[in-house]
Amino acid sequence: MKVAQMKSISRPYRWVLFKTTGNEMDRMLTLSMGFSIALVMARITYTGKLTFLSLIWNLFLAWLPYLISGFMQKRNLAYTNPIKFVVIAFVWLLFIPNSFYIMTDLFHLGEHPNVPNWFDLAMIISFAWDGLLLGVLSVRQMEKMMQQFLPGMRELLFIYPIMWLNALGIYIGRYPRFNSWDIITNPIGLSTYLIKMTIHPIQYKYAWGMVACFSIFMTLVYLTIKRISKAIH
Repeated sequence: MKVAQMKSISRPYRWVLFKTTGNEMDRMLTLSMGFSIALVMARITYTGKLTFLSLIWNLFLAWLPYLISGFMQKRNLAYTNPIKFVVIAFVWLLFIPNSFYIMTDLFHLGEHPNVPNWFDLAMIISFAWDGLLLGVLSVRQMEKMMQQFLPGMRELLFIYPIMWLNALGIYIGRYPRFNSWDIITNPIGLSTYLIKMTIHPIQYKYAWGMVACFSIFMTLVYLTIKRISKAIH
Protein backbone atom coordinates (compact mmCIF):
# COMPACT_ATOMS: atom_id res chain seq x y z
CA MET A 1 0.00 0.00 0.00
CA LYS A 2 2.78 2.42 0.94
CA VAL A 3 4.73 1.58 -2.21
CA ALA A 4 1.67 2.29 -4.35
CA GLN A 5 1.16 5.62 -2.58
CA MET A 6 4.80 6.57 -3.12
CA LYS A 7 4.53 5.81 -6.83
CA SER A 8 1.40 7.92 -7.16
CA ILE A 9 3.11 10.82 -5.39
CA SER A 10 6.23 10.61 -7.53
CA ARG A 11 4.14 10.82 -10.70
CA PRO A 12 1.19 13.07 -9.78
CA TYR A 13 0.43 14.19 -13.34
CA ARG A 14 0.57 10.99 -15.43
CA TRP A 15 -2.84 11.90 -16.86
CA VAL A 16 -1.45 15.00 -18.57
CA LEU A 17 -1.43 14.40 -22.33
CA PHE A 18 1.59 16.60 -23.02
CA LYS A 19 5.08 16.45 -21.62
CA THR A 20 6.12 19.08 -19.09
CA THR A 21 9.29 19.68 -17.12
CA GLY A 22 10.09 17.63 -14.07
CA ASN A 23 9.57 20.44 -11.56
CA GLU A 24 6.14 20.29 -9.90
CA MET A 25 5.74 24.07 -9.91
CA ASP A 26 6.54 24.16 -13.61
CA ARG A 27 3.90 21.50 -14.24
CA MET A 28 1.29 23.57 -12.44
CA LEU A 29 2.33 26.69 -14.32
CA THR A 30 2.06 24.77 -17.60
CA LEU A 31 -1.45 23.62 -16.72
CA SER A 32 -2.52 27.08 -15.61
CA MET A 33 -1.13 28.80 -18.70
CA GLY A 34 -2.60 26.10 -20.92
CA PHE A 35 -6.02 26.73 -19.38
CA SER A 36 -5.70 30.47 -20.00
CA ILE A 37 -4.71 29.97 -23.63
CA ALA A 38 -7.57 27.49 -24.09
CA LEU A 39 -10.04 30.15 -22.91
CA VAL A 40 -8.77 32.58 -25.56
CA MET A 41 -8.96 29.90 -28.24
CA ALA A 42 -12.51 29.02 -27.16
CA ARG A 43 -13.48 32.70 -27.35
CA ILE A 44 -11.99 33.07 -30.83
CA THR A 45 -13.75 29.90 -32.00
CA TYR A 46 -17.08 31.07 -30.59
CA THR A 47 -16.96 34.65 -31.88
CA GLY A 48 -14.87 34.21 -35.02
CA LYS A 49 -12.83 37.25 -33.97
CA LEU A 50 -9.19 37.45 -32.85
CA THR A 51 -10.11 39.51 -29.79
CA PHE A 52 -7.80 39.15 -26.78
CA LEU A 53 -5.20 37.25 -28.79
CA SER A 54 -2.73 39.78 -27.38
CA LEU A 55 -3.15 38.13 -23.97
CA ILE A 56 -1.15 35.16 -25.25
CA TRP A 57 1.68 37.43 -26.38
CA ASN A 58 1.62 39.20 -23.02
CA LEU A 59 1.79 35.82 -21.29
CA PHE A 60 4.84 34.89 -23.37
CA LEU A 61 6.53 38.15 -22.31
CA ALA A 62 5.59 37.37 -18.69
CA TRP A 63 7.20 33.93 -18.99
CA LEU A 64 10.53 35.25 -20.32
CA PRO A 65 11.87 36.65 -17.00
CA TYR A 66 10.96 33.36 -15.29
CA LEU A 67 12.91 31.55 -18.00
CA ILE A 68 15.87 33.91 -17.53
CA SER A 69 15.98 33.67 -13.73
CA GLY A 70 15.56 29.90 -13.91
CA PHE A 71 18.51 29.67 -16.30
CA MET A 72 20.64 31.82 -13.99
CA GLN A 73 19.71 29.78 -10.94
CA LYS A 74 20.35 26.46 -12.68
CA ARG A 75 23.80 27.63 -13.79
CA ASN A 76 24.47 29.14 -10.35
CA LEU A 77 25.88 32.23 -12.04
CA ALA A 78 26.00 34.24 -8.82
CA TYR A 79 28.89 31.97 -7.75
CA THR A 80 30.39 30.69 -10.98
CA ASN A 81 30.38 33.83 -13.14
CA PRO A 82 29.54 37.09 -11.30
CA ILE A 83 30.08 39.31 -14.35
CA LYS A 84 27.74 37.22 -16.49
CA PHE A 85 25.30 37.19 -13.57
CA VAL A 86 25.20 41.02 -13.44
CA VAL A 87 24.73 41.33 -17.22
CA ILE A 88 21.90 38.80 -17.40
CA ALA A 89 20.33 40.21 -14.24
CA PHE A 90 20.09 43.57 -16.01
CA VAL A 91 18.32 41.91 -18.95
CA TRP A 92 15.99 40.22 -16.46
CA LEU A 93 15.26 43.59 -14.87
CA LEU A 94 14.09 44.93 -18.24
CA PHE A 95 11.60 42.09 -18.72
CA ILE A 96 10.28 41.39 -15.22
CA PRO A 97 7.63 44.19 -15.35
CA ASN A 98 5.92 42.21 -18.13
CA SER A 99 4.98 39.53 -15.60
CA PHE A 100 2.97 41.92 -13.46
CA TYR A 101 1.75 44.03 -16.38
CA ILE A 102 -0.95 41.49 -17.31
CA MET A 103 -2.93 42.55 -14.23
CA THR A 104 -3.78 45.79 -16.04
CA ASP A 105 -5.44 43.87 -18.88
CA LEU A 106 -8.46 43.86 -16.58
CA PHE A 107 -8.95 47.39 -17.93
CA HIS A 108 -10.28 45.74 -21.11
CA LEU A 109 -13.12 43.96 -19.33
CA GLY A 110 -16.42 44.79 -21.01
CA GLU A 111 -14.85 46.33 -24.14
CA HIS A 112 -15.83 43.40 -26.40
CA PRO A 113 -19.30 42.14 -25.35
CA ASN A 114 -19.39 39.17 -27.72
CA VAL A 115 -19.50 36.61 -24.89
CA PRO A 116 -20.90 36.65 -21.35
CA ASN A 117 -19.04 39.08 -19.11
CA TRP A 118 -18.23 36.32 -16.63
CA PHE A 119 -16.27 34.47 -19.30
CA ASP A 120 -14.05 37.45 -20.09
CA LEU A 121 -13.61 38.07 -16.35
CA ALA A 122 -12.46 34.49 -15.76
CA MET A 123 -10.21 34.60 -18.83
CA ILE A 124 -8.45 37.86 -17.95
CA ILE A 125 -8.10 36.94 -14.27
CA SER A 126 -6.60 33.62 -15.35
CA PHE A 127 -3.92 35.42 -17.38
CA ALA A 128 -3.35 37.94 -14.59
CA TRP A 129 -2.89 35.07 -12.13
CA ASP A 130 -0.39 33.37 -14.44
CA GLY A 131 1.58 36.59 -14.79
CA LEU A 132 1.52 37.21 -11.06
CA LEU A 133 2.77 33.70 -10.32
CA LEU A 134 5.51 33.92 -12.92
CA GLY A 135 6.57 37.29 -11.55
CA VAL A 136 6.59 36.25 -7.91
CA LEU A 137 8.49 33.02 -8.63
CA SER A 138 11.02 34.82 -10.81
CA VAL A 139 11.62 37.55 -8.23
CA ARG A 140 12.01 34.86 -5.57
CA GLN A 141 14.63 33.07 -7.67
CA MET A 142 16.47 36.35 -8.14
CA GLU A 143 16.23 37.17 -4.44
CA LYS A 144 17.89 33.87 -3.56
CA MET A 145 20.70 34.52 -6.03
CA MET A 146 21.18 38.07 -4.78
CA GLN A 147 21.48 36.75 -1.23
CA GLN A 148 24.35 34.61 -2.49
CA PHE A 149 25.83 37.49 -4.48
CA LEU A 150 25.42 39.98 -1.59
CA PRO A 151 25.42 38.03 1.71
CA GLY A 152 23.52 39.81 4.45
CA MET A 153 21.21 41.66 2.05
CA ARG A 154 17.95 42.58 3.74
CA GLU A 155 14.72 41.38 2.18
CA LEU A 156 12.97 44.72 1.66
CA LEU A 157 16.11 46.44 0.37
CA PHE A 158 15.83 44.16 -2.64
CA ILE A 159 12.10 43.52 -2.95
CA TYR A 160 10.67 47.03 -2.75
CA PRO A 161 13.06 48.64 -5.29
CA ILE A 162 12.31 45.76 -7.69
CA MET A 163 8.56 46.20 -7.22
CA TRP A 164 8.90 49.96 -7.58
CA LEU A 165 10.66 49.48 -10.92
CA ASN A 166 7.98 46.95 -11.88
CA ALA A 167 5.27 49.49 -11.09
CA LEU A 168 7.08 52.12 -13.15
CA GLY A 169 7.38 49.65 -16.00
CA ILE A 170 3.67 48.83 -15.77
CA TYR A 171 2.77 52.50 -15.98
CA ILE A 172 4.98 53.36 -18.95
CA GLY A 173 3.83 50.19 -20.70
CA ARG A 174 0.12 50.80 -20.15
CA TYR A 175 -0.10 54.54 -20.80
CA PRO A 176 2.75 56.02 -22.91
CA ARG A 177 3.04 52.50 -24.40
CA PHE A 178 6.77 51.95 -24.06
CA ASN A 179 8.04 48.37 -23.88
CA SER A 180 11.10 46.48 -22.67
CA TRP A 181 13.11 46.76 -25.88
CA ASP A 182 12.58 50.52 -26.21
CA ILE A 183 15.67 50.91 -24.08
CA ILE A 184 17.52 49.78 -27.24
CA THR A 185 15.19 50.79 -30.09
CA ASN A 186 13.96 54.09 -28.65
CA PRO A 187 16.28 55.11 -25.80
CA ILE A 188 15.89 58.86 -26.44
CA GLY A 189 12.10 58.78 -26.36
CA LEU A 190 12.03 56.60 -23.26
CA SER A 191 14.63 58.60 -21.34
CA THR A 192 12.98 61.90 -22.33
CA TYR A 193 9.64 60.73 -20.97
CA LEU A 194 11.19 59.51 -17.71
CA ILE A 195 13.06 62.79 -17.28
CA LYS A 196 9.80 64.72 -17.76
CA MET A 197 8.14 62.56 -15.13
CA THR A 198 11.02 63.22 -12.73
CA ILE A 199 11.35 66.99 -13.14
CA HIS A 200 7.57 67.61 -13.33
CA PRO A 201 6.20 65.36 -10.54
CA ILE A 202 3.08 67.50 -10.04
CA GLN A 203 2.20 67.31 -13.72
CA TYR A 204 2.59 63.52 -13.54
CA LYS A 205 1.01 63.12 -10.11
CA TYR A 206 -1.41 60.44 -11.27
CA ALA A 207 1.47 58.49 -12.79
CA TRP A 208 3.49 58.63 -9.58
CA GLY A 209 0.36 57.78 -7.60
CA MET A 210 -0.08 54.62 -9.68
CA VAL A 211 3.60 53.72 -9.26
CA ALA A 212 3.39 54.15 -5.48
CA CYS A 213 0.12 52.20 -5.19
CA PHE A 214 1.18 49.30 -7.39
CA SER A 215 4.67 49.06 -5.88
CA ILE A 216 3.24 48.70 -2.35
CA PHE A 217 0.53 46.31 -3.54
CA MET A 218 2.98 44.02 -5.38
CA THR A 219 5.40 44.08 -2.44
CA LEU A 220 2.60 42.97 -0.12
CA VAL A 221 1.51 40.27 -2.59
CA TYR A 222 5.07 38.96 -2.85
CA LEU A 223 5.71 38.95 0.91
CA THR A 224 2.32 37.35 1.59
CA ILE A 225 2.80 34.53 -0.94
CA LYS A 226 6.31 33.96 0.34
CA ARG A 227 5.08 33.61 3.92
CA ILE A 228 2.10 31.47 2.93
CA SER A 229 4.57 29.09 1.31
CA LYS A 230 6.48 28.86 4.60
CA ALA A 231 3.31 28.54 6.68
CA ILE A 232 1.87 25.56 4.80
CA HIS A 233 5.04 23.46 5.02
